[in-house]
Amino acid sequence: MTASTHVSSDERIRSLEGHARDIRRAIVSMVHTAQSGHCGGSLSAADVVSALYFDLMNIDPSKPRMPGRDRFVLSKGHACPVLYAALALRGYFPVEELSTLRKNSSRLQGHPVSTYLPGVDATAGSLGLGFAQAVGMALEGRMLKADYHVYALLGDGELNEGVVWEAASTAAKFGLEKLVAIVDRNNLQNDGKADDIMPMEPIDKKFEAFNWRVLTMDGHDMAEVLATLEASNEPTGRPTCIIARTVKGKGVSFMENKREWHGKAPSDDEYSMACKDLEGGCT
Repeated sequence: MTASTHVSSDERIRSLEGHARDIRRAIVSMVHTAQSGHCGGSLSAADVVSALYFDLMNIDPSKPRMPGRDRFVLSKGHACPVLYAALALRGYFPVEELSTLRKNSSRLQGHPVSTYLPGVDATAGSLGLGFAQAVGMALEGRMLKADYHVYALLGDGELNEGVVWEAASTAAKFGLEKLVAIVDRNNLQNDGKADDIMPMEPIDKKFEAFNWRVLTMDGHDMAEVLATLEASNEPTGRPTCIIARTVKGKGVSFMENKREWHGKAPSDDEYSMACKDLEGGCT
């Protein structure tokens, strides 16, 4: 469930920062163990995912299919280490299972699969399709007059996909005010800078042109992350897009703003260095 109202604002923020560090440690550990996976875009999203899973979302790990739960869709599914880490640390499945990432017969595959793992609300694969599913979930909620929110996390390179804008148009047509799209704006994708591969600016004006409300935030300032996500739930009759300014590889000094860490696993030496950066070792 959501955070207690008896916890002070400072304590709440410190707690979420701690959860974000734990998520980052788990990301680095599981990708190192698998020697396969995506560190960069998982690390950039850790603060947002921490705020959602450990504070804002109405969820219950003991009832992963609870009808009234808030939904989270990782549309940039290759960044599944951040989702797997959050789910395990939140209690959906044993933390020890994180070491099975990408192994044969593991429930933790290279993209999340909703039929495999409790807590995964949508199977992700081709970019943009997760977001389209999130729009469908929000539309279902509106039709059922349900109270749940749907949060979809997209990569900025993912905005190149036409299905994103078809889905955005649909969400606006039906006034899906409980839908929140969060764009992880780290400006790096597999082949280079997102702005060089396919310029998408002004992202805010594009979503506004599709009749979305747009908010922006520093995706690594937990107080700002929390305040912006809370503001996104205010009813406006329109869906909301949050543009989160982030750093690819955030938290690991030699990975930050480095394109090659989009889908590269750390060596043993690099893993040791990353654990030192992450204050207190890795999971």
